[in-house]
Formats: sequence, C-alpha cells, structure tokens
Amino acid sequence: MTDKATGKLSLPALTAMVVGSMVGAGIFNLPGRFATATGPFGAIIAWLVAGTGMYMLARVFQSLAQRRPDIDSGVFAYAKAGFGDYMGFLSAFGYWLGSCLGNVFYWVLIGSTLGRFFPDLFGDGSSAVAIIVSLVGIWAFHFMILRGVEQAAVVNTIVTIAKVVPLLVAVIAMAIAFNFSQFSENFFGGVGMPEKTLLAQVRDTMLITVFVFLGIEGASVYSRFAKTRRDVGTATILGFVGVTGLMVAVTLLPYATAPRAAIAGVQNPSLAGALELVVGHWGAVLISIGVLVSVLGAYLAWSLICAEVLFAAAKSSDMPRLFAAQNRNRVPANALWLTNIVVSLFVISTFWSRDAFNFMLDMTSVTALLPYLLVAGYGVLVARRGEGYEPGRPDSRGRDQLFAWLAVVYTLFMFVAAGLKYVLLVAVLFVPGTVLYVWARREQRAQLFTPVELVVFLVTLAGGLIGTYALLTGLIKP
Repeated sequence: MTDKATGKLSLPALTAMVVGSMVGAGIFNLPGRFATATGPFGAIIAWLVAGTGMYMLARVFQSLAQRRPDIDSGVFAYAKAGFGDYMGFLSAFGYWLGSCLGNVFYWVLIGSTLGRFFPDLFGDGSSAVAIIVSLVGIWAFHFMILRGVEQAAVVNTIVTIAKVVPLLVAVIAMAIAFNFSQFSENFFGGVGMPEKTLLAQVRDTMLITVFVFLGIEGASVYSRFAKTRRDVGTATILGFVGVTGLMVAVTLLPYATAPRAAIAGVQNPSLAGALELVVGHWGAVLISIGVLVSVLGAYLAWSLICAEVLFAAAKSSDMPRLFAAQNRNRVPANALWLTNIVVSLFVISTFWSRDAFNFMLDMTSVTALLPYLLVAGYGVLVARRGEGYEPGRPDSRGRDQLFAWLAVVYTLFMFVAAGLKYVLLVAVLFVPGTVLYVWARREQRAQLFTPVELVVFLVTLAGGLIGTYALLTGLIKP
C-alpha cells in the first residue's frame, strides 16, 4: 500500500495499479472476438505471440525504470528523450488519443450491455438512444471531476470487486463445466465456421490482444511516486504475469463449454453470453452488472488519465501551456474540456459505424502502437549506449538490447496485423493534431522541425491525405 510517512507507493500498490489498468473492458469481450477469429489452437498461438511480445515490452519498461530514473511519466517522456521533440509529441498525442478512443469504447460497451436487456432502445451500443445516454454520462462525469471527486476510494473499491468477482465466477463455472470432447471439436476450427489459414486466424486476434494489454505501462506512468525505482519494473512484470493468466483462461475455457459458432454469435459483452450458455440467464446478468459498474468506475479513472497526459505534456512544453492550467480543485480543467469534447465527437460518430464496438476497440489498439514502438526503440538506444549500466557488465546490456529489439519487431508486426486501413485512419487523426505541436513550438519560439522530423511529418501528412480520400470515397468504411 501507500507509505503514509513518505506518500510513496509500495510494490503491492504499484502492482495493483498495473492490474487495475490492464483488467478493463476488453477482457469481457475476449470469448466472442477470439471465437469469431479462430479455435483453441490458433488462440494458443496468438497468446504465445502476444504474450511474448508484451513480455519483451514489459522488460523494456523494467529496464528503462532502472537505467533512466531521471525520466518520469513514462511513455511519451521516453520517446522525447530518444527521438526528439516531434516524436515525443506524437507519442503523447497518440497516447492521449488512444485513451480518448478507449473512453468511447467504454460507452459503446455500456450501450451494448444495456442492449442485451433493452434491444429496441440501445441495440449494439451505437443507436441514437445509446449515444444520447453516453453524452449525458460523459458530461455528468466531466462536471463531477471538475469539482475534484477524483479521490473516490469507495468507488475504486467497488470497481475492483466488480471487475474481479464476475471474472472469477465465470472462470470457475467454465472450469467445472469443462467438456474435453467439445474442446477437441473446436480445437482446429470447429463446425460451421469459415475456413481460414492459421496465419489469418492469428492475425485477426492481434488487435484485441494489444487492447487488453493496454495499461502495462501503469507503474511506469506513476514511477515518480514509487518508494524505490526497482519496484516499478517488478510491479510491471508481476502485474503482466497475473493478468495474462486470467485473460488466457477467459479466452480458452469457453471453447470447452459450447460450439465455437455459438460463442462467436453471442452479443457483446461476449463473456456474458458465453457464461449464459453454461449456467443460464443469471450468468449474463451477473457479468452485465459487473461490466456496467466496472466500466463506469474505470471511465472515471481514464478520464483523469486522459487529462493528466495532456497536462503532463503541457508542463514539459510538448503541448500548449493552455493545458497546464488547473482549477481551484487542482483538476487540469482545460485538458479535461478538450478531452471530453473529443470523446463526445467520437461517440456521435459511432452512429455511422457498421460495428462501433470492434471499430473503437481496434482504433484504440492502433493508436497505442506508436508510443509502444518508440519506447522499445529508446530501450535499444539506451542499451547500445550503455546509459545507466555498471561498467564491465556487457551481459546485461546485451540481454536488454535483445529484449528491446524483440519488442520493436513485435510492435512493427502489430502494425502489419492491424492493416493499412487502421494505420491510415490514425494518420488522419495525427495530421490535425500537429496543430497543437506547432502551437506549442511557437509559444517557445523554438525551431518547428529538424530535417528528420520534417520527413516524419510529411509521411504522416501523406498518410492522412490518403486516409481522408479513402474515407470520402468509401474505400475505407469505419
């Protein structure tokens, strides 16, 4: 817990922060998303790829926490230290944008959960009624946070229970109902599902694995509050191992309880439908209640994280100083206003999406990839330069460099798995976002771009223009 004498976070508190950040809305949709893409064999391979890649990234965070203890706030600060101001900005903007899109996903999930009980009103979470309810919720939370309600210990306790209890009940119930013959029938694909190559099956699961691992940097983000810097890396690894085990169980156990086609066909959140197939309607009700309480509580936390990212970036001159302002309750008010305006616009846009639920999930995942790639790249640079390493210890430098290179390869593979559509859509969002960078640089009377940064901007601009054209002509459909 927090050390009362120093106000610093202990190892258990940091580990809980990682677990709390990672166990969010995505885990409740793992059964349906995986069953749509693959059977148990493909799922096992997918988790091996994702688990290995994210473990490498966790080791990079662990190493950087030890080698560069002078860098606080994690993700975008590493990108700036390694690759300059513009890449630091893109990392901060991408992380903020991904957090905003994640909040949109929360509201779509709430709508689709209510749609299980009121289908005519809420549908799949993107109906007019669902959007109106979401907008009311967004701005209700907004004005609550402005009043300084972020320190809600009771809410956090309720949210933690709401996350863990339904998940444990689902895992135990499915383990009891485990049917080996059903698992064997589903193992290589199951009956009544379209034929796909194993590579295609694994690729189609990759973005949700990125989504459910978001938050792995939770301890790194709050590293300046740790009692010791070593605890940051240890908490990251402990949280990663525990949550990965839970996610693998939630993914694989449903295959042993029902045909793959039945799991793939359940309504979101799919864990509710998968448990209903096992224990009846009360299972769906339990998971749905857990989802609603969990997501509403998580939304409170992530709204603050979104604002905090803008606030921290503005304090370090990576964003306009306007967003460094706090109100009398010490809430970054301007950052919160921009965040919720953007979230509201994205929520409204879901009305025109063919599958708002999975579209927002995938967009959130892709926006997180650039910050992760830059962190992994900085891990390579630090190990090659020997920054923060004891003299005469080439073994640890070589090991850390290998882990960092593997993390780079993994994140690049994730970009390929995402497909050109999502990369172009992210570029569409990054181009207007550069206005904030120009604004901040002019405030500082600093050079706008170095030659290398100008090339990066021109590539981003080209991608944004191509993506905009594809959206306007219907070549890309959200």
